[in-house]
Formats: sequence, C-alpha cells, structure tokens
Amino acid sequence: MRNVQCKGIAVITLLIALFSNELYAQKKQENKELAIEKLVTARNYVFKAQTVLPTSPTANRQLTSDYDVRISPDTIITYLPYFGRAYNAPMDPTKGGIQFTSTKFDYTQTERKKGGWDIVIKPHDTQDTRLMSFSISESGYASLQVISNNRQPIMFNGYITEKKTKK
Repeated sequence: MRNVQCKGIAVITLLIALFSNELYAQKKQENKELAIEKLVTARNYVFKAQTVLPTSPTANRQLTSDYDVRISPDTIITYLPYFGRAYNAPMDPTKGGIQFTSTKFDYTQTERKKGGWDIVIKPHDTQDTRLMSFSISESGYASLQVISNNRQPIMFNGYITEKKTKK
C-alpha cells in the first residue's frame, strides 16, 4: 500500500512540475510578444537579416555577417547585402549592397487581423530604394521586401530586436 502511495505522490509531483513549466513558458512567450509590440508601436527596433531570397534563380543564402535595418521615429539606417540583377551599376563599387540613411520617409503601420503588423516604408531621400515592406509576427519573426528603382526586388527573413545602447 505504501508503494502505491509513493507512486501516486510521484505522479502528482510530476504533473505539477509539467503544468508549472507550461505556465512559465506561456508567460515567457506573452512577455516576448508584449516587448515586440512595444518596439513596433514605438517605431524603435532593429530588423536582423538571417536569410536572403533573391528574385533571380540563385539559391537562398544564409547570411553569416551582421546585416540589419535600424528603425527609429526619425531615421532609418539600412545595411543589407544585394544579390541579383542591377540595371545600373553604382559609381562607387563599395556601395554594392543596400546601404543608406534616410530621415525623410513615409511610414505606414497596419495591424493584421491574425496578429502581427505590416509596415511599409517609402524613403524620399535615397538614390535607389523605393519601398521597404516588412511583415512582422507577434513573436518577432519578420520578412522584408526591398523594391528599388535600378535593381530586381529582393527579400530577407530575420527577426525584430531592440536596439542596443552604446556604453
């Protein structure tokens, strides 16, 4: 009889531990989603690119370097690679990627019905980039499509994170 009681207590303890762990994971996910929502609505976040999906028939590429788009209410700083067809080559060969800083842009944010946001940015003070379209999930995963005047469109997959403050 005592052996049965010990097994019962062990099963109850295990169930409580599993239930507590599930509640902790759910609360952690909710906190992450609230943090992402706060970053997006404040227009103060960084998109970290992990994968590039060129329009041309080349394969998708995992990015091993640190490429990003830094969004703040008054400035956008873009540092991304480019793979694909360019219709006009840049005069400066070091400007081969998608690199610019914009302080004059339209920023449109739309909440999606099933959660997350669609964001369209139209910079007015750049040479080539015409439109940047983000699709951001509640959990912070994001895709970005960049449409240019002189290049084929390109897509990136990655995630949203908060800006690191410099010390």
